[in-house]
Formats: sequence, structure tokens, C-alpha cells
Amino acid sequence: MATYFQTTARNYADVTVTPEGINTDEFLQATEGLVKIFDLFGAVFSVVQNDMNGNIKKIRERFLQNPAANSTLQNLVMGEKKEKKKTATEGLLWLTRGLDFTLKSLERSEANPTEELSVSFTEGYGDTLRQYHGMLVRPVFAMAMKACPYRADFYAKLGSDQGLVKQDLTAYLAGLRKVVVEIQQFYEVNKL
Repeated sequence: MATYFQTTARNYADVTVTPEGINTDEFLQATEGLVKIFDLFGAVFSVVQNDMNGNIKKIRERFLQNPAANSTLQNLVMGEKKEKKKTATEGLLWLTRGLDFTLKSLERSEANPTEELSVSFTEGYGDTLRQYHGMLVRPVFAMAMKACPYRADFYAKLGSDQGLVKQDLTAYLAGLRKVVVEIQQFYEVNKL
């Protein structure tokens, strides 16, 4: 039986990254698959899903305005910068922060096989998103972290063959890390 990662439209490991940048359409497909993983967490993560989906929408709308000119995330952002717009640029920034949160939380979970997801995701939140959230948003995320499913239940939903789940998760996270780091470096170099 297939693992969750084999059922998504695109895996981050398959997102094209060239010297020109990250393929926008492939990135969006992979990210839509990642956002659906939160369905396995239950309704409490809907705030995370809604935020990420809203940012995906901003990027997709910009991409669809001119797919050739916006073929890479980098071209999309630089095109917006020339037009003195920021909608998709800010959407990508916040989406990347959300992806980094998910990445660090799942990497921590993978590195600590006896740790419950609530701990992994709380620590991942503290290392990534917490610094950007104010006192009104932090409690919402804190509640979501406490409501994470049990580790065993979540991993069982990822697939019945746990050896294959681990293999696919490791490859998936490596692809996600490559994309997240590339975007973070682009924002840093261009002072966006």
C-alpha cells in the first residue's frame, strides 16, 4: 500500500531547482500536498491549513497572471518588486515560514522516535513561527500543538508499512529542506 507521500501530486524532491530558481507551479503542487497532511491532525490544525492555503492562493494568482514571466518563485518575486507590489512576495515569505515550521517539527519527530508529536511540533513552533506571532496568535498555536494526534496514530495514517513511511518521509523532508533553504537564502540575499 502507498504511503501518504506517494499519493501527493508532487513531492518536494521532484521540484525543479535551477540557477534561475524554483519552478513555481511544481512548488505550488508540492505545497498543496503538504498542506493536506494536516488533515491527518484533525480540525485543530485548520488555522495552520487556512493560513498556508491563503498564501498559496496569493502566489498562484500572481503566477497565473503571466506563467512564463513567473515560471520561478524568484522571477515572480522580482517581478512584483519591479511593480512595487508585495502580495505574492509576502505570501511566499509567510508560506516559507510555515513550511519551515512543518519541516523542523517533522525532522524533530523523525530524529526522536519516542517523542510525541505535541512535543515535536511545540519545539518546531518555538524555533520558527513563534517569533513572528503576537500575544493573540501564540495561544491559538499553543492549543493546536497540544492537540496533535498521538505519534503512533499519525504515523499509521501515513502508511501501513512503517519502514516505507520512514524512507519516504526522509526523502520528502530532504526535498522540502532544499526548497525552504533556497527560498530563505533568496530573501536574505535580496533583503526582502
